Amino acid sequence: MYKLFIKRSLDFSISLILLILISPVFIVLIIFLAIANNGKPFFVQRRPGKNEKIFSIIKFKTMNDKKDEHGDLLPDHERFTPVGTIVRKTSLDEIPQLINVLKGEMSLIGPRPLIIAYLPVYNETQKKRHNVRPGITGWAQVNGRNSISWKKKFEYDVWYVENLNFLLDIKILGLTLQKVLKKEDVNLSEAQTSEYFDGTN
Repeated sequence: MYKLFIKRSLDFSISLILLILISPVFIVLIIFLAIANNGKPFFVQRRPGKNEKIFSIIKFKTMNDKKDEHGDLLPDHERFTPVGTIVRKTSLDEIPQLINVLKGEMSLIGPRPLIIAYLPVYNETQKKRHNVRPGITGWAQVNGRNSISWKKKFEYDVWYVENLNFLLDIKILGLTLQKVLKKEDVNLSEAQTSEYFDGTN
């Protein structure tokens, strides 16, 4: 009952309330990030969602689009804007995903939506992560996120899918808030990037 009906109702209701409550902050961030990124406050990228259906994830844009002499984007740590660094470190860049939740493309809690390029290299067990809506936060995120291997991340994702329930979601929400307040292992630092997943690592 919770997985099929209640979870989606809670996602919609909570996301709507949160967007209304934080709308002043939302607007201020749009203005500052638009100034920092030449009129582009949002980062939009196509990602696979539930049943591998592709959707456009929305985040606040924390890096500019500066390129080197060959036309390639500069390394991440060279492209963070001052305001973008603050937004990333405080996890405020995740706020626009509440819109994805309202639209039914994401859930507040679930496996994080990864890039489309990974779809062909998942094994049959790892593909189970797409049996539910992807989330803004999830079991892997509160158990190490980028400090753990891809194999471990997917184990956490699949375990969540197979054990999804209300109390587990409440636990993940509580741990997420704790990590955000402590600024602990929530977002990539300027010097840390995730290793590309090729199906073997």
